[in-house]
Amino acid sequence: MRSDHRIAVAIPALDEAEAIGSVVGDVPEWVDLVVVADNGSRDGTPERASAAGAVVVHEPERGYGAACLAALARIAADAGGPADIVVFVDGDYSDHPEDMADLVDPIIAGKADLVLGSRVLGERERGSLTPQQVFGNWLATTLIAWIWRTRYTDLGPYRAIRRSALDRLAMADRNYGWTVEMQIKAAEQGLQILEVPARYRVRIGRSKVSGTLKGTVLAGYKILAIIARHALAVRRT
Repeated sequence: MRSDHRIAVAIPALDEAEAIGSVVGDVPEWVDLVVVADNGSRDGTPERASAAGAVVVHEPERGYGAACLAALARIAADAGGPADIVVFVDGDYSDHPEDMADLVDPIIAGKADLVLGSRVLGERERGSLTPQQVFGNWLATTLIAWIWRTRYTDLGPYRAIRRSALDRLAMADRNYGWTVEMQIKAAEQGLQILEVPARYRVRIGRSKVSGTLKGTVLAGYKILAIIARHALAVRRT
């Protein structure tokens, strides 16, 4: 608990055996529940996550969003009670889980419903963001600013959200579009949104998205498709 708020952490992971123990180990002690959603790893990721103290759920359907949804289902069913705040962090050790208070505390204080850890605003190691990630972030956030009049600097995965607000968003994307879907829906529903600087480092291992041409193309296509679909829905209303 933190200031009488129950905190849960969701970590989607696919073949992150080298990193997952460090990610779970760096989660602050005041977090009530850490759930690693294993997305079909073959390298011992779930065993290492469990050894580090996380609850592990298995989601065989490949996809970042599918793993996040599986983690959320486990969080909702926890015997300890519903979480007040859910934090999302990647399993590759590129984020800094020990800085989680920077995301959680503004929600506890009533200053935000959704807090995004911005890699653009924060300190980041050289090479931690690829050129295609930098360009993709700029393009997507620029389009969102034009269409929804909401300014973001990043689509990074490190974020915290009030659970009641998350329930309202009715998240549905099961792969590359999870982060942008959340940010668009947050803008559409008028959530209190805050970006805070987030430290970022070179990930452990190779990225399944930005580390391959196929992953980069598919992720870029999906992000733009989600923006287009929501923008068309806005025009029809």
